[in-house]
Amino acid sequence: MQATQARIDPGVEQLRRVLEVGDAQRDAPDAVFIEAMRERYPTEREFDAMLTRKQQRRSMPRAGTLSLADFAACIDRFLRVHVEGGFEVRQLRWMSGGGSKIQLAFVLHWTDPALGAATETPMVIRMEPQESLSATSRRRESQLLGAFAGTLPVPRVYWVDAEGEWFPEPSLIYAFAKGVTKPSAVEGRVGGVGSDFGARLRPILGRQFVEHLATIHTFDFRGRDLSAFDIPAVGSTETALWQLNRARRIWEEDRGEELPFMEVAANWLARHPPTLDHASILHGDYRAGNFLFDEPSGKITAWLDWERGYVGDRHRDLAWITLPLFGHYAEDGKTFLVSGLVPLADFYAGYERASGLKVDADKLRYYRILNGYQLIASSLGTAYRVARLGRSHQDVLLTWIEGIVYTIAEDMRRALAEVH
Repeated sequence: MQATQARIDPGVEQLRRVLEVGDAQRDAPDAVFIEAMRERYPTEREFDAMLTRKQQRRSMPRAGTLSLADFAACIDRFLRVHVEGGFEVRQLRWMSGGGSKIQLAFVLHWTDPALGAATETPMVIRMEPQESLSATSRRRESQLLGAFAGTLPVPRVYWVDAEGEWFPEPSLIYAFAKGVTKPSAVEGRVGGVGSDFGARLRPILGRQFVEHLATIHTFDFRGRDLSAFDIPAVGSTETALWQLNRARRIWEEDRGEELPFMEVAANWLARHPPTLDHASILHGDYRAGNFLFDEPSGKITAWLDWERGYVGDRHRDLAWITLPLFGHYAEDGKTFLVSGLVPLADFYAGYERASGLKVDADKLRYYRILNGYQLIASSLGTAYRVARLGRSHQDVLLTWIEGIVYTIAEDMRRALAEVH
């Protein structure tokens, strides 16, 4: 017995004690807990920085409610430093939609250096709440938008306040994009969850939906400014393990209960990481609800919400897009429509034709399980913790999100059953 005890890794024993603390420790994590999570679940540098920042700030007092006047003052201070010449901010207003960021729109009257003339530019501020459903990087988001400018319809980035120096939290300012997320006749649904585009728009949007995804996954990112990204090596399992560790860390830092099913999934995922055959940029949340389109023509006008993007295995995006949560069945009750747009079999075949890349069923299954794990971690872990502590403007939505966990868990259970 003494010999066995002598061989116990003190780091593992320390982690065990940390995890036994429970809710009180997760409500106000100390330095020991934070470092234990970082060592246990290594991930990309920028994700590590975002998660560490979230934990370090969790015990801070709740932020007061920000008014339009508060934001107007922040914008004015920011623009006085970043804009040459006179300017005027008009039509500052809140924007609805979005489950994880605070968004405002305004019109800037200024001299745009890119145009060399006085102009009126509609813009959007995208800012973290005090604590987000998804702790992500405005720096990464701005770099992806910049990389795809001219290749895909994405809003032009004007400025990024990556560390929250000028605004209360890290923020991104980009061009206001015109369009809608769903047909005007559709009411009462959260955008992107079971979206029904109707018979006229489905083929028009569906074709662009597949082609744009292929463009993202085959995009040559070499030479682009992706300094906030870690690039996994082809032939390695780095990307799978980085993403798994990020999801496991989120679960351990935020969960409010034990869920043995999550341990079963995490253990299987850790034992079977697939190797990377082609490094692609991933959108990370590619689905209906995250693109805008012109309703009369059906033309996609902008791809938004790149905050979860990274460089890795395309199968992660493919598995995410085809989750039952984001689609629905056609009128025949039998044909599943990916994001409410494309029949499942047609989606994979069309993607392979457009991208020249193969879809591997085993990798697809792995990332389907990982996506389920991540969704449960954020929905039953982060959403619970953030709403419980009152650290977001979207506490009602975050509480609603917890209700979708059991549908996701059943989908993940079925996928696990196929490999056991």
